[in-house]
Amino acid sequence: MSLESVLAISSSGLRNVNNGLSIASQNIANANSPGYAREVATQTNTATAGSGGGVKIGPTARDVDVALQARFFTQAGIVAEATTKQAALQKLDALQGSTGQGTDLASLVSDVQDSFSTLSSSPDNVVQQRAVLSSAQSLATKLNTLSASYTATRQDAQDAVVAGVAALNSGLSSIAKLSAQIMQAKATGQDTADYENQRDAAMNTVAGLIGAKFLERPNGEMLVMTTNGLSLPVSVNGAPFGVQNAALGSGSFYPGGGTPAVTLNGVDVTQQLSGGSLGANLTLRDTTIPLYQAQLDEFSYTLSTRFDAQGLALFTDGSSNVPVAGGGGPVQSGYIGYSASIKVNPAVAAQPGLVRDGTHAVVAGAGGASAFTPNPPGGPAGFGDLIARVLTYALGSESQLGTPQRAPAMVGLGPSGALNGPTAPVTDISNFAVALVSGQAQDTADATSKATAETDLQNVLASSLSKASAVSIDTEMAALVRLQNSYAANAKVVATLQALWAQLLQMVN
Repeated sequence: MSLESVLAISSSGLRNVNNGLSIASQNIANANSPGYAREVATQTNTATAGSGGGVKIGPTARDVDVALQARFFTQAGIVAEATTKQAALQKLDALQGSTGQGTDLASLVSDVQDSFSTLSSSPDNVVQQRAVLSSAQSLATKLNTLSASYTATRQDAQDAVVAGVAALNSGLSSIAKLSAQIMQAKATGQDTADYENQRDAAMNTVAGLIGAKFLERPNGEMLVMTTNGLSLPVSVNGAPFGVQNAALGSGSFYPGGGTPAVTLNGVDVTQQLSGGSLGANLTLRDTTIPLYQAQLDEFSYTLSTRFDAQGLALFTDGSSNVPVAGGGGPVQSGYIGYSASIKVNPAVAAQPGLVRDGTHAVVAGAGGASAFTPNPPGGPAGFGDLIARVLTYALGSESQLGTPQRAPAMVGLGPSGALNGPTAPVTDISNFAVALVSGQAQDTADATSKATAETDLQNVLASSLSKASAVSIDTEMAALVRLQNSYAANAKVVATLQALWAQLLQMVN
């Protein structure tokens, strides 16, 4: 073997060491970068005519468990969906109030009942009449506050959908750009590890948005689809997904009711996006929160009409009107969004004695309340008929003796009539309030439990993936020592060759 051959072999060794040092430094620099997979140098032995030819540097590889990574991406979508729902419901649950503090809906109904009970012992007591109005106002204000919070949280979900669609388009575009670079590098035998690490980060973003699955072709192209099989376009140019900004109100609904669809190349795919944070926000926007709003409207309507049926229009809108069901359309037609406007009747607030006397006469009817005549001006100061009707019937389970109250609507709710809640029967107002509060509290508890369990699983997968592919500083430092020794050995060979060349030149001269 000639000196030139030895020099070529040693030079290839030095180049290989330089490549290893570059990869080790890249790993160390990205040790704390989320989603970064450890890069590994590859090399092959070369030979010419049966003699050693040094070392050939191969493409940089990544130390990744592909199957485990796929599970991690799937879990990212599940966790994003669960935690998004949990955050929204916990926010609403906090506004429901606490029974211990007397700020929840059921406690406020109980306060109204207690104030009427106290008034019954002294119907002409003006202070107690005002106490009835105060408790009624607290209840109405609570309903207004809850309705406003539902509207605000639903709008937050709509805004998050718009932001999520923009992020989805950006993520898919990033995957497309990096895939193109990977495909080109593979075709020319170049390294792809850095591109793949960057693409993994974009894939994790998309997975968190919609719960996507990924399939890489041998040439480096990446296919993306939702967990229910919707194929997603991976394109560098354009924004395939679209959604309009919108201000949502209690009368908005999807589809066709002022709540915008998410489209893919102009086609509505809203109901096919069920995973990730985007899917969770769509569910909150279109189903969960509208149902809560509809149930609150039903409670407000039931509260107003049951008092009104006994001769006291205590709860009305700002114009002193008790809502009337529209009929012929969705069951709640005529009082959609009523919980936002319910108030203590301004006429009663101006004349507190009406909580003793009544606001209007009642004509007996089949299936309704018994007849009632209000206490006339100058009537008995101890008039207690109305108060008894309120305590026994307006707040009770019967409209009159032996006649059950009309059951509140539980299905076919909302402006579209497409929302269905629990069908367990409720009888009196207090029972209805308890059902609403406990039902939403259970939803929150279930969401929290799921988010906790899924996050724990994600942490286990992340730990396993980290052990399989994350950078270990100790490992990289050990590699640097080996590379340093290898570099010194190859450099020693080159130095020896230089000495031999010098001796050869002296002999020639």
